[in-house]
Amino acid sequence: MQALVYQEQHPGKIALEEMPKPTPAKGEVLVRLKAAALNRRDQWMREGLYPGTQSGVILGSDGAGIVEEVADDENAHWLGKEVILNPNINWGPNPQVQGPDYTILGMPVHGTFAEYIAIPSHRLALKPGHLSWEEAAALPLAGLTAYRALMSKGQAQKESKILITGIGGGVATMALLFALDLNAQVYVSSGKDDKIAKAIAMGAKGGFNYRKEGWAKAAKQAASGFDIIIDSAGGDQINDLMKILSPGGRLIFYGATLGISKRLELHKMFWSQVRLEGSTMGNDEEFKAMVTLVERQKLRPLVHASYPLEESPKAFETLKDGQQMGKLVIQIG
Repeated sequence: MQALVYQEQHPGKIALEEMPKPTPAKGEVLVRLKAAALNRRDQWMREGLYPGTQSGVILGSDGAGIVEEVADDENAHWLGKEVILNPNINWGPNPQVQGPDYTILGMPVHGTFAEYIAIPSHRLALKPGHLSWEEAAALPLAGLTAYRALMSKGQAQKESKILITGIGGGVATMALLFALDLNAQVYVSSGKDDKIAKAIAMGAKGGFNYRKEGWAKAAKQAASGFDIIIDSAGGDQINDLMKILSPGGRLIFYGATLGISKRLELHKMFWSQVRLEGSTMGNDEEFKAMVTLVERQKLRPLVHASYPLEESPKAFETLKDGQQMGKLVIQIG
């Protein structure tokens, strides 16, 4: 089968190779993948910024396809089913935090950028019927991360005033969809005016270009402070974000693309009694709740573009450039 593999010695670090078609072991099923989606972690591996990368591993955490083979009779009911894959591996018993053996599909175990994947049946969920293959593939990792950050950690409600930073990425756009579904007051930020305009067209009340001086002040005036901020950048700008939180507000961050803050204005935190909380992926119950929400409300992940498997390096370059609004998807089947 054809697969996109991380290769340390390859000039581009990724290569399309012929790999053995997997055989499902006990408790596993064989899924013929129809589509897979890129995540930032895939590009970080390519750039050598992700710990524990190993040559010869098929990349990809998101996927959707059809169950073609099962190893056990107890999984026979999955045969022929259209499914999406839960990328969590070994979350552990504590729903509040992942355990020490936790990993994500696509490194160190083989992932979804391939024609087939053998995967434990407990990692399957039925594909929401209203989604295309590309939309279904775009859902799992971004949807789960956004759901935990916004709903579990942020405790978002209909009356919440929410700011989602860095709109355009997969998690941020999913958080926007979830927040809009709540009929919350949602604002966004971006360094690109066209992405802000697209978010407003989707239903956001307003947006702010963080490259423009005074954007934080304008954001605070527009919303009179935010109850929840969902952020993936980190860095020193996290102090600006805390200043525009309402007293008792929550700043939930699921990444640190700007690096670690050199200073943290603690007096702002304790005086305004704001919360600063980290969030990563989500547990299996949150995954089920997220998929149920998407199915019930007929929500559709935003797909920026799709590429055939043989052109997947182009998708990586688009991701690297950061021009996308939504997810980048690889068509497989």
